Amino acid sequence: MNVRRLIPAAALAGALALAAPALTACSGTPSAGAADGRLAVTASFYPMQFLAEQIGGDRVQVASLTKPGVEPHDLEITPKQTAQLGESDVVLYLKGLQPAVDEAVAQAGVKNTVDAATLTKLDAHGPGGHDHEGAHGEEAGHSAEAGHSEGDGHSHGEAGGDPHVWLDPSKYAEIAKGVGAALEKADPGHAADYRKNTDELVGKLTALDTEFKDGLKNTATRTFITTHAAFGYLAERYGLDQEGISGVDPESEPSPARMKELQERAKKENVTTVFFETLASDKTAKSLAADAGLKTDVLDPLEGITDKSQGADYFEVMRSNLKNLQKALGAK
Repeated sequence: MNVRRLIPAAALAGALALAAPALTACSGTPSAGAADGRLAVTASFYPMQFLAEQIGGDRVQVASLTKPGVEPHDLEITPKQTAQLGESDVVLYLKGLQPAVDEAVAQAGVKNTVDAATLTKLDAHGPGGHDHEGAHGEEAGHSAEAGHSEGDGHSHGEAGGDPHVWLDPSKYAEIAKGVGAALEKADPGHAADYRKNTDELVGKLTALDTEFKDGLKNTATRTFITTHAAFGYLAERYGLDQEGISGVDPESEPSPARMKELQERAKKENVTTVFFETLASDKTAKSLAADAGLKTDVLDPLEGITDKSQGADYFEVMRSNLKNLQKALGAK
């Protein structure tokens, strides 16, 4: 996938220069980012937006750089969005997922930013299985490199780390705590509110983790096949084996050899279902399912919420994912 940037470096630098005073400000009270005095937070995409809204509550005004229905990896930064960064009190993003965002934030030199990738440990996940060495180990880097399909133009995390951490409720809870602390620092006058909201969200995520553990404890098979290999952390957390058709790039075309390998694996592991996602084409999933005599269903990587999503927010979609996994894996 080629990530196209719509604005030249010079234009980006110029827009950021105009926004420099706001970008470099890191005061303890809200700036003029939100006209009504609320903390102005810019989130890179939905999972970061959800954290800001849940933890910030009515104390924050949250804007997302990624519109609903847009595949986050494909995000192209516009001059208006660059200016939006400059008007923010806090920028919340996940380094390694959206190269255009990473570049804009790096050039801006924003002080009050939160990189979610620094708030939990990243591991390297290929299209099948996972690597326990973590994102900074040499073996992890080779594993991630092997998992990238031809034409996958974006890097994933530091030293090959898989950025899809929000699909593991426990890791998402770790990130939530870091985001809460950052909001407290940016707006100390309302620290108690942020702390209370963070504790409530972490409690809900802990309960969700328990639901997944209990719901996936006893299944007929532990292997699932998905078009987008975004579920490495989820699989690792609950003892499952993810087999991705196209690796970390949901739009890349798998080789005939990979398709044959998956057919054989499906037969050996009693796989019943090929999963696809709502923000990418289901063509490859349906092709594999037809060839192997399997069913198809949705496993949502939760990179955005649209009217096609199986739920209105993170928790609803994650519970839909759990039900779909239970059905496909033959949960008892």
